[in-house]
Amino acid sequence: MTETQTDAGVLQDKGVPGSGAWQQALTMLQTANPPQVAQEAEVMTAILEYPPGDPGAPPHRHSGPAFGYMLEGEMWFELEGEAPRVIKAGEAFWEPGGDVIHYRDGNNRSDIASKFVVTMLGVPGQPMFVVVDEDELEQRKDRRVPPQS
Repeated sequence: MTETQTDAGVLQDKGVPGSGAWQQALTMLQTANPPQVAQEAEVMTAILEYPPGDPGAPPHRHSGPAFGYMLEGEMWFELEGEAPRVIKAGEAFWEPGGDVIHYRDGNNRSDIASKFVVTMLGVPGQPMFVVVDEDELEQRKDRRVPPQS
């Protein structure tokens, strides 16, 4: 038995006939250690597209972790407790969900649209997406990290 080692050690060849191209087909985009995933989690995969300069969704949270990949353009990505950053086409991202506020996912560019795919693992019986109200944002403003210059 031969093995092809990746960052996550995920490929194993058990002598199956074929071209072997599959062993080189995997490109690891990200690995993560998300918090506990709910038993019988509900999984949803969606594509989001924002026009040029669109601010995206209002501050919100997800009931469970979310994993995404930027297909086109750029996203201004801001999570509670982390410095805001730009995610460009071809880059992956994730967020832990739960109590963490996702402040921004808007289009960082004013000249082109942005498009990303996200897979969310939700807690059964809870909404996958919840908008955070102004009172809670004010109460938690000390958890927001200012942009780095």
